Amino acid sequence: MTKPKYLVSACLAGIECAYDGKHRLNKKVQKLVKEGKAIPICPEQLGGLPTPRKPAGIYGGTGEDVIKGKAKVRAARDGEDFTKQFVKGAEETLKIAKILDIKEVIFKKRSPSCGCGKTWLLDKNLRNHVGKGDGVTVALLKQNGIKIHLEGKS
Repeated sequence: MTKPKYLVSACLAGIECAYDGKHRLNKKVQKLVKEGKAIPICPEQLGGLPTPRKPAGIYGGTGEDVIKGKAKVRAARDGEDFTKQFVKGAEETLKIAKILDIKEVIFKKRSPSCGCGKTWLLDKNLRNHVGKGDGVTVALLKQNGIKIHLEGKS
């Protein structure tokens, strides 16, 4: 059996786990999973959030700031706090990567968990917008030397 090389955003593999209950299928990613080269994961589900769930963004910083306890992850519009679930999902994702000796991930662009370089942020009125920074899971994985690749539509 082929040893998996990547963890991938489960939504990119065709699993209906995105916040809206849909998938974000990327055929290249799905092929990697079918070939046993990638393991699909959803950090938000691993953190205990349901699917579907409220759209969320990082409030008051970036994913790295969330990991440090200096920013929050909140629901857009009503501000419900999802910080604990996003951090737990990031930690569980890192555990899986370590168990499987995974050094690279392929994640969904702009996700507040999986985004790299740009992610959904919330302004003071709790409106989502794309801004500079990494998602919570990406921030933790980068801190642990894991390489990030991005796929999918924004």
